[in-house]
Amino acid sequence: MAEISDLPNDSAVYKTLLESTRAIPWKIDWPTMSFSYIGPQIEPLLGWRQDSWVSANDWASRIHPEDRERVVNFCIAQSQAGVDHEADYRALTQDNGYVWIRDVVHVVRNDQGEVESLVGFMFDISERKKTEEKLLALQKELEALSFKDGLTGIANRRQFDTSLAREWESARHSQQPLSLLLVDVDLFKQYNDLYGHLQGDTCLTEIAQTLRLALVGPRDLVARYGGEEFVLVLPETDAAGAQRVAERCLRLIEKLALPHAQNPHGQRVTVSIGVGTLTPGPGAEPQDALRAVDQQLYRAKQEGRNRIAALV
Repeated sequence: MAEISDLPNDSAVYKTLLESTRAIPWKIDWPTMSFSYIGPQIEPLLGWRQDSWVSANDWASRIHPEDRERVVNFCIAQSQAGVDHEADYRALTQDNGYVWIRDVVHVVRNDQGEVESLVGFMFDISERKKTEEKLLALQKELEALSFKDGLTGIANRRQFDTSLAREWESARHSQQPLSLLLVDVDLFKQYNDLYGHLQGDTCLTEIAQTLRLALVGPRDLVARYGGEEFVLVLPETDAAGAQRVAERCLRLIEKLALPHAQNPHGQRVTVSIGVGTLTPGPGAEPQDALRAVDQQLYRAKQEGRNRIAALV
């Protein structure tokens, strides 16, 4: 079998091989920063004529503005260091669109070890990027769903646990108060027995969405704690602020005016609320705070429901 070197007109053979691939070969002369070659495949891909690629500035100016500084600085630094590298970026097309490109670069040195030229291949990776973006969007959607209560649409217990752990450490570090509210729907078993579980689900959903209206801080969270219980996390909120939020919850639920024939408080749905505020100290744990607030919720229900009980 004949070797490539044995064939006539080797350079023509190499050129044909290069230009028959989907990858776009190119070469830049380092001292002049000018293109000594770029494959004709560039024109059908990006729309720019082959002979319009004169200098490295043409390459840089045809990179998407949001990618340009990052890519140019990276490639120059790697080339100056004599390090082979690759970069993904959006290359602008002549009709004002863009194509995702992966540029694979090899640094060529002369006998003195100085950078002489750069040679490389551009690959169209648009389809790969679209797939990656779809997968990323799907992953974000799945993550969002994993933190959302399937019935009410608010945060679920998992997100509450994550949020409480984060805010607890933040409060411990900043020594700012952290308030918790536990909200329980009064006589909910009787409500379900009277109106049915489907209506019970609707009731919980309406209450959950109503409680969201009571939040005021940018990091405040309302979550379904379990069954007919909800929990509010109020970072950087003192006892007076927590009391105001709890009172707002009662007013909003009263305004919602969901009928409940077996509730002595106006024959409408009401809630009981336990409130606690503390600044975490050494050795304090979130579960300790939750237990203390749960005791206040129990007190509110024992004292007649449709009321607030707070740690003093």
